[in-house]
Amino acid sequence: MEDPAAPLAGLRQQIDEVDQAVLELLARRLELVAEVGKVKGRHGVPIYAPEREAEMIAARRAQAEARGVPPDLVEDVLRRCMRASYTHERNVGFTQQAPGLGPVVIVGGAGRMGRLFARMLTLSGYQVRTLDAGDWERAEEIVDGAGLVLVSVPIHDTVEVIGQLPALPPDCLLADLTSTKRGPMAAMLQAHPGPVVGLHPMFGPDVDSFAKQVVAYCPGRDLSAADWLLEQIRLWGARLHPVEAEQHDHAMGLIQALRHFSTFAYGLHLAGEDRPLDELLALSSPIYRLELVMVGRLFAQDPGLYADIIMGSPEHLDLIERYHDRFAEALELLRQDDRDGFVARFREVGDWFGSYAERFLAESRSLLAHADSSR
Repeated sequence: MEDPAAPLAGLRQQIDEVDQAVLELLARRLELVAEVGKVKGRHGVPIYAPEREAEMIAARRAQAEARGVPPDLVEDVLRRCMRASYTHERNVGFTQQAPGLGPVVIVGGAGRMGRLFARMLTLSGYQVRTLDAGDWERAEEIVDGAGLVLVSVPIHDTVEVIGQLPALPPDCLLADLTSTKRGPMAAMLQAHPGPVVGLHPMFGPDVDSFAKQVVAYCPGRDLSAADWLLEQIRLWGARLHPVEAEQHDHAMGLIQALRHFSTFAYGLHLAGEDRPLDELLALSSPIYRLELVMVGRLFAQDPGLYADIIMGSPEHLDLIERYHDRFAEALELLRQDDRDGFVARFREVGDWFGSYAERFLAESRSLLAHADSSR
């Protein structure tokens, strides 16, 4: 019987050589990305160009298919390269959208989200000051001449802190970064007669890049005075979504409060059942592992933040209680052993999702492929 060691060794050597060539090409790609970032920064081009990305992926998929290479493999590699590219571009300078603007003051600049925006604004050429808990005796001095005051403090402190701000320059833009909008927007409009806009970054301060992230914004007063800030955020790569404060808070009840509460309750139940996590992970296929990961990551973060998000509005309690009632309805189907009823309700929900159900199924395959390869 032929010993496979010799031919395997030769083939493995060739694979190593190909891997080395791929490594060199990836290094060259990152060098080119750095040059692209500099050009974008000089000319005010956003680091995220969705049309360019879509066209490139479609072209490479077609080329892969013609070459006999799985298109999904090529797309996965490209998307991973692009994620690294966006991270690589995040430290380049950005075109300053408001030259001559007075200093930017970040209230709560020592916090993680405050530090993130301070870094991005500094990279964009603005003079950044911070106003933190120990600085209030100098607050008037710090905000003197400010072109933007950006409030980035814990949710439960936001309205009170806004009310304590000293008088701002008349043309100063007042903004906040809070995940609830009605209370802070009302407080800002009352505290400052000048331009006001509400911002909600739909991401945490640990993001690698603003690319593809979403920032919701709520018009307050004289929105045109905030055009430069919105365009600056767009240049950083984020997608901007306008929404009224009332609509925002209702949507956040579903997107954040209910989802986080459900995750909290599931984690509470897992801890109560007290099964070894190693055993649960060993028995989990990629989709179940990913779900467990998404639950576990919540409990690695600041519990006070999530308490504020979940308990930030009386409407959240009403929403969660309605969820509790529907959970009870679903549980009753099990108590009655009503398989037909379960199937009927399942189909009703599927009809509500419509074409998004198939779309989400396709998107989840990509996520699961990555989850499987990361183990």
